[in-house]
Amino acid sequence: MTVRSRILILVAAVAVLAAVGLASVLHASARAERRNHTQAGGPRVTPGAVTLTGQGRMLFRNMAWGPHRDEVVGVPAGDPSGPRTASGVKCLRFYAASGTGVCLQAVHGTVSDTYRALILDARLRTVRRYDVPGIPSRARVSPTGHFAAWTAFVGGDSYAGTNFSTRAAIVDTRSGELIPSLEDFRIVKDGHPYRAPDVNFWGVTFARDDRTFYATLATRGSTYLVRGDLRTRTLTTVHANVECPSLSPDGTRIAYKKRVEGLPKDAPWHLYVLDLRTLRETPLAERRSVDDQVVWRDARTLVYALPGDYGADLYQVPADGSGTPRRIGTAAVSPAYIG
Repeated sequence: MTVRSRILILVAAVAVLAAVGLASVLHASARAERRNHTQAGGPRVTPGAVTLTGQGRMLFRNMAWGPHRDEVVGVPAGDPSGPRTASGVKCLRFYAASGTGVCLQAVHGTVSDTYRALILDARLRTVRRYDVPGIPSRARVSPTGHFAAWTAFVGGDSYAGTNFSTRAAIVDTRSGELIPSLEDFRIVKDGHPYRAPDVNFWGVTFARDDRTFYATLATRGSTYLVRGDLRTRTLTTVHANVECPSLSPDGTRIAYKKRVEGLPKDAPWHLYVLDLRTLRETPLAERRSVDDQVVWRDARTLVYALPGDYGADLYQVPADGSGTPRRIGTAAVSPAYIG
């Protein structure tokens, strides 16, 4: 083959790669443009006033295509599939309690995105900002509104695999004091002090006393429910094989996702509820794999997200293992109940 032939082949290859790249960019751009237009048959979304006060409201991130995609929206708690009121505040993850909200956002740059956490007041106005060191995953506010927490992936892309690292942070919403990582807390595992270079934490959930919280600890291939103490800065293991815990309103039970032997590696979880007094586990009626930190709608009902046509849909299931799952809203994620 002559030098001229090789040059022609190289030029042709470069041209093909450029064409493929251009087609990919145009396809992504067209899809992004479509997301800005309301889809027929989707939920009705209109702008309006959304607050973290009042009674009987449900807030969540709207994922329906249209001008209000990714905004926090409000609906009556008794009609979660009804018309949505859009706040204008966009979040990747959201949660709220007692007039305080936390919103995890992407900040789009020319080369790559960065992320931040916003602490919001009752009118969804930003009162504090914090850098988040990776892709947002979980968000919670304490029942009193005095603390907020978030988790971010800082390596890898899935809890299901082993190649990931997370950072779980807690902030005092009154003073602004930030605990950037739970890795600085002292760990007590099986009654003994524990240290390891591979510890990861995620999925914080708060008790009402503004001191106690729960989270997931991962180390040496296993996960544990840990009880945290904000005053002593300690974390104590409670139960094995617990991920993304969510504390019940009365503080007696933990809802969580548990790895079940025999399920696919990329979808290994089923939902359970743990009685904190007896450590008895109750499997829930949802038999699909759930990768979410569930929310207690009340003492009897759990709400969570599963993949849907526009990203995710919301479902509910009884917390005692009875009944059947029921879809309560489409194109929605990160629910919070107000009042």
